[in-house]
Amino acid sequence: MAVFTPVRRWQPAFRPFRRLSAGGRMLAFTERVVKGPLFGCRMCGNCLLQETAFICHMECPKGIRNGPCGGVNDGYCYVDPTRSCVWHLIYERSRRMHREHRLLEVLPPVDWDRAGTETWGEVVRKVREVGLRNIIFPSKRKGKSAGAVLEEKVFRPLRQPGWWQGDSEYHPPAVTEPRSRLESEFRSGRFVITAEVQPPLSAATEKLEEKIRLVKPHVTAINFTDGSSAIPRMSSAACSAVASSLGAEPVMQISARDNNRNSLQSQAIGANALGVYNIVCLSGDSPRVGPTPRGNLNIIDIDSVQMLWILRRMRDEGIWLDGREIKNRPKLFLGAVASPFAQDPALQVIRDRKKINAGAQFLQTNLVFDPDSLDPWFERLDKEQLLEKVFILVGISPLRSMNLALYLHNNIPGVTIPDAIMKRLAGAGDKFAEESIAITVENIRRLKEKPGVSGVHIMPLGWEVAVSQIISQVL
Repeated sequence: MAVFTPVRRWQPAFRPFRRLSAGGRMLAFTERVVKGPLFGCRMCGNCLLQETAFICHMECPKGIRNGPCGGVNDGYCYVDPTRSCVWHLIYERSRRMHREHRLLEVLPPVDWDRAGTETWGEVVRKVREVGLRNIIFPSKRKGKSAGAVLEEKVFRPLRQPGWWQGDSEYHPPAVTEPRSRLESEFRSGRFVITAEVQPPLSAATEKLEEKIRLVKPHVTAINFTDGSSAIPRMSSAACSAVASSLGAEPVMQISARDNNRNSLQSQAIGANALGVYNIVCLSGDSPRVGPTPRGNLNIIDIDSVQMLWILRRMRDEGIWLDGREIKNRPKLFLGAVASPFAQDPALQVIRDRKKINAGAQFLQTNLVFDPDSLDPWFERLDKEQLLEKVFILVGISPLRSMNLALYLHNNIPGVTIPDAIMKRLAGAGDKFAEESIAITVENIRRLKEKPGVSGVHIMPLGWEVAVSQIISQVL
């Protein structure tokens, strides 16, 4: 356990991918034996300790650098429930230190060429470049404190390399006209209804096409998950292409778990070529919740905030991550997921604000069964003036069985089904389906009355036939 950090390091420190000089090895060794016990440092070579309240965020099993994920469960990590969520601790310490504003900066992904190398030498070299006298002497600082000069001239350039240049500002879309039918519906002010269709477990598309045709007349767009619950299915990209060929408006999900920075950019360009313009970025469920044998539990290449940052710059600035120009920019309407109940609403809104600043134009929440429970989250969003910058789709689900209700309530972080609804479902008997649909219709009507709610996202969880029954009663 680290002396200054109340968590234990998830995995050993990284080693360099190339042979270092004798001096480099000595510096790296010194930094590892000092920062490891003090901060739980994993030697990523891209140190962000100043921004994360001196708790190494690389202790997170997912390696999320703009955390937390939606799997926070009462302050504990769902990948390893015996350990506290690193990002929950970072937020708590930042709040005590009055440093919450430092958490809004969009932090870059790891430059893996630097993994296992030292950072102290980089700081010294940058100080020399700036000039020590320009930091020490007041006459050279032009009214700034030495700390402010160090931050501006030394630490920020090291933290935000030229290929990233992240900040804590809101970046509105460069083009105001809608890029998709879904965006057009949002901008019209109408209450939007989207639905999710579960990708098939085989290469056959007949059932998928049947479900798309079943849902299409009743919703604005159809969302396809990307390996939800870490279970392999037909890809979201393939399902979206099928939907587009049938005249439906697809929403493609891209999970960071199964992608890296290269495949993200390739998928976005490829999706556009297939007529897919709506993309939802999410970190994805850990392989821990999926079947065995499990994939890598250790780390992901990029998190959802970084995904949004990369795709927004591709769309608005016409550049790849490496700075190359894109001659024909992709048309993208970018979304992200939100977990209003995963943690303290004040802390959750910091995460959501970061996504909105990075490029999210709409947020899709996880399942909500009590609309009034959203009020603290919406109050925080309104206080931060975020409701005017983003469209919000509230996730709802008709429950097909009592076993499903119990599973969601007991096993899915951030999902709670009120006792009153549990009692109604338990007492429904042979009319369970009718009662479940009635509850869903009631919740949609309540959500339509709530300021800030732009629409609902129906997740039928394999019960697609219920979508038409629900919407026929709502409209």
